[in-house]
Amino acid sequence: MESSTFPRIDRLPPYVFAIVNELKMQLRRQNIDIIDLGMGNPDLPTPQHIVDKLCEAAQNPKNHRYSASRGIPNLRRAISDWYQRRFDVYVDPDKEAVVTMGAKEGLSHLAMAMLSPGDVVFATDPAYPIHPYASIIAGADVRRIPIGKDRDFFDDLMLATKQTWPKPKVLVICYPHNPTTKCVEVDFFQRIVDWAKEHNVWVIHDLAYADLVYDGYKPPSFLQADGAKDVGVEFFSLTKSYSMAGWRVGFCCGNRQMVHALTRIKSYLDYGIFQPIQIAAIVALNGPQDCVTEIAKVHQERRDVLIDGLNRIGWEVPPPKATMFVWAEIPDEFKAMGSVEFSKMMLKEGHVAVSPGLGFGNYGDDHVRFALIENPHRIKQAVRGIKKFLSGGPCETG
Repeated sequence: MESSTFPRIDRLPPYVFAIVNELKMQLRRQNIDIIDLGMGNPDLPTPQHIVDKLCEAAQNPKNHRYSASRGIPNLRRAISDWYQRRFDVYVDPDKEAVVTMGAKEGLSHLAMAMLSPGDVVFATDPAYPIHPYASIIAGADVRRIPIGKDRDFFDDLMLATKQTWPKPKVLVICYPHNPTTKCVEVDFFQRIVDWAKEHNVWVIHDLAYADLVYDGYKPPSFLQADGAKDVGVEFFSLTKSYSMAGWRVGFCCGNRQMVHALTRIKSYLDYGIFQPIQIAAIVALNGPQDCVTEIAKVHQERRDVLIDGLNRIGWEVPPPKATMFVWAEIPDEFKAMGSVEFSKMMLKEGHVAVSPGLGFGNYGDDHVRFALIENPHRIKQAVRGIKKFLSGGPCETG
């Protein structure tokens, strides 16, 4: 049988992270202890009161039926209350909020609802992969806006706006930023809103790391900017804040037209999250928040151990103010080999797995990303392995 082509799949590049993951598995099959600081997969257990509510709700047969695709009313009200408490922003639970199966699913389905072949989307470079690729899967074209030190985001944004035709339809951003950990204040979002209104562009903001913040930093919501609801939406996920990665629950709030589009397309694609999970999510949002503070403290301790260790062995990396990541510029003597070969070499020589920056975009190729998903003892062990690897200098890799 002649092989068929699948156009949406054909538009996706090879998965850069798979190269490192395959090498990691090869080494583990040789019984080599690999400390995995690659994927940002939360390792802390979900707080017990949330788990207890899930178990209680799962015992009720009424909760075993199809649920509401847009989210049950009480969860949407809890989302509205969360925004009011956190950011002093009112979100209409009926017209400005929709529950999603994590931010990744919601963002992907929103792109599918909004975009057509030939539409242009702006996304940062580097970026969390789904931010540009949700649009590519939907058939749109993506132009990457570089971010990083010694760059002015708005200069690059304005240049891209002048040079791009057709004009962009959507801008996708994420602050605190994954992978670079860059943080912003509300005036940044105000400039985004003003630009979006001037150029008739929709904005999608991913606020995944609202709670994993350190050293007194308090991240703003995009919806705090004046007029934000006129031009965009914001996604949030319970994954990081409440250590609910596998539960797959998040939400999208803001512009009514965009929320309606996402709600409508979801009504064709799913029957909603398992209702006991939604009920437990209400308890997470409305219940005691000391668990969120504790989760952030655990990550801050891991951050400090990793940063202190790297700086002590001569790899100078600034401490991030937010996220569960450390974005580390590759030492000068190794930079020429690029992030993929550097990551492979760190695996072979230091037995530590990290994410190569190239997987987040071409402008990330001089960095690697560490995920803070191991305890301090294992992180110290990783630093010892990295020290051994760095002291050996560049070498040939296969």
